[in-house]
Amino acid sequence: MKGVGPQRADLLKKELNIFTFGDLLNHFPYRHVDKTKVNLIEEITSATDYIQVAGILSVIELVGHKHSKRLVGQLADKSGFLELVWFEGVSWLQKNLRQGEAYLVYGKVSFFQGHPQIVHPEMELLTEETIEGKNYLEPVYPSTEKLKAKGLGGRPIGKLTKLLFTLLREKDVPENMPSTILKQLKLLPRFEAYRQIHFPESLENYEQAIRRLKFEEFFLSQLRLGLLRQKRHRFSKGIVFDKVGELFNNFYGNYLPFELTGAQKRVIKEIRTDTARGHQMNRLLQGDVGSGKTIVALLTMLLAIDNGYQACMMAPTEILAQQHYNSILELLKDMPVSIRLLTGSTKAAQRKEIIEMLADETLKILVGTHAIIEEAVQFRNLGLAIVDEQHRFGVAQRAKLWEKAEIPPHILVMTATPIPRTLAMTAYGDLDYSIMDEMPPGRQLITTVHRYENKRSQVMDFVKAEIAKGRQAYIIFPLIEESSKLDYENLMKGYENVKAYFPEPRYWISMVHGRQKAEQKRINMHRFVTGDTQIMVSTTVVEVGVNVPNATVMVVESAERFGLSQLHQLRGRVGRGQEKSYCILLSANDVGNDARERMSVMTSTNDGFLIAEKDLDLRGPGDIEGTRQSGELNFKLASIVKDRPILETAKNIAMKILDEDPDLGSAENLLLKNFLMRQKNGTVWSRIS
Repeated sequence: MKGVGPQRADLLKKELNIFTFGDLLNHFPYRHVDKTKVNLIEEITSATDYIQVAGILSVIELVGHKHSKRLVGQLADKSGFLELVWFEGVSWLQKNLRQGEAYLVYGKVSFFQGHPQIVHPEMELLTEETIEGKNYLEPVYPSTEKLKAKGLGGRPIGKLTKLLFTLLREKDVPENMPSTILKQLKLLPRFEAYRQIHFPESLENYEQAIRRLKFEEFFLSQLRLGLLRQKRHRFSKGIVFDKVGELFNNFYGNYLPFELTGAQKRVIKEIRTDTARGHQMNRLLQGDVGSGKTIVALLTMLLAIDNGYQACMMAPTEILAQQHYNSILELLKDMPVSIRLLTGSTKAAQRKEIIEMLADETLKILVGTHAIIEEAVQFRNLGLAIVDEQHRFGVAQRAKLWEKAEIPPHILVMTATPIPRTLAMTAYGDLDYSIMDEMPPGRQLITTVHRYENKRSQVMDFVKAEIAKGRQAYIIFPLIEESSKLDYENLMKGYENVKAYFPEPRYWISMVHGRQKAEQKRINMHRFVTGDTQIMVSTTVVEVGVNVPNATVMVVESAERFGLSQLHQLRGRVGRGQEKSYCILLSANDVGNDARERMSVMTSTNDGFLIAEKDLDLRGPGDIEGTRQSGELNFKLASIVKDRPILETAKNIAMKILDEDPDLGSAENLLLKNFLMRQKNGTVWSRIS
């Protein structure tokens, strides 16, 4: 392209990933400047961002010493004065700017000693034509310092884009949407949308262009996910669980410790339908901490065993695996079902026995950690694999589970990290997903309060009072990887602090953190679990899977440093017994608005899904823990937070099209099919399993 030599081309590739005309076309401006509007200087306020003014350049002089030399000008209109400052290109400007002439000036307003100024303004001599020629919204593009240094800032990139549009024809940006959708939603044609997003003729045109292109991003991603899911439903051969047998009915009728919630019954029904169809089930089960996922998992395992298959359950840590094993063992203690635990610390003799029992099918349920996916562990007849807290496993690790059987086993993926509906819709669209949004009866509502550092002694007195009643408490310290050395020191300091409030031998404290050896960690955890120590001081290793019904207080130190979903997970460690439980968020005395907002959300609700939605609003989709980071969420324009209504519409229309025309074979959908085929060759669409 004219104006882009080898050096600039290289920079555009490295800095902005722009290789082709298509890349440049998809490099969208982040704002537009209305060059038709000329303001008066007196209209500038502290809220003014960018402004365009016109006036006489009354003064221009060089000030400062050798290293701090700058050029200062003064622009005057009938309403007041504005200071203009330049630090670069001073000698050229001195030659070319003319005192006493009228200029049109544009730039970002800042204030120096209370007076408005513009640093490095854009200047044009003011003539009749200057104003008349400005009848459009001028685009400003994202750029980088390196590019700016080579004369490729936000505006020069705009010049390249303008040149691009002189080379493009409508056929170069072909339509990819059926005309019925364009009519139904009153969407701009594709080429027109691209033109108006770069060089809009009016603000209204710009809004329409943005709407069309956001819809396209969502719609195509929903269509792709829908096709993946459909393909799985149609072609993935699955084991058939066609009967609900003796074990399931016996347990359900005689040994179920409590009445199932409506949500649990609904999920079990969905799983029964899935496993009876002859296709592999791939279901994500979301349920808040304590919503009773284990019972659902167990009933699904009994369903598999009744149909002549084995089942396994994989958890990310030994503690969590041990806990699942204990609770399943307890629930099945009066039933003829063999169940064993396999982790990294299982002794060789036991491991050998487990492997033999799996091979001759005398072992029906295996619970464990990554140890389950080792080569040596072979099932005779695996029909169901359950993965807990799946985001802690890599895709490759999970995939090894389905290689353990001729026909891939049914998969149930469980997570206690509530995923907002909008995020699940975009990220997990190729999975069927179930939500358990009801708590079993008897679960305690946890009282959550926020306290500032200056109330620390009252907080510690409260913990003492609870311990005096025979209860236990957690005190959690943050651990952020980048500053782990500093955090380790803080943890140690914090530990000493806690010891000062709770001296031995009256109180005993367990400490657990990432630098400890696994054995040490296990012993310290065990002492707390058995009630040998009353206080557990820890980093967030207790977040997932410690179950101590006697613990009623959770104190989170430096709570302002935790994300919402993390705070919610931590809070879920208490309230597991019959006693009233408390979560106390301790923060510095001065915290930012975001942190204050997080505290207020935590103290006002116990609903994990509400918290997850709020987390998404506050943090955006990029860094929500436990979601797939595989790029499907990297939309260029659309935001799953701000554009939810567009996402809902796109999903509904995509699903309707696939229901009516699963292969996109109709004349109406041919455009879509061809477009997806062309794109498929350039895009990797990973799947969760």
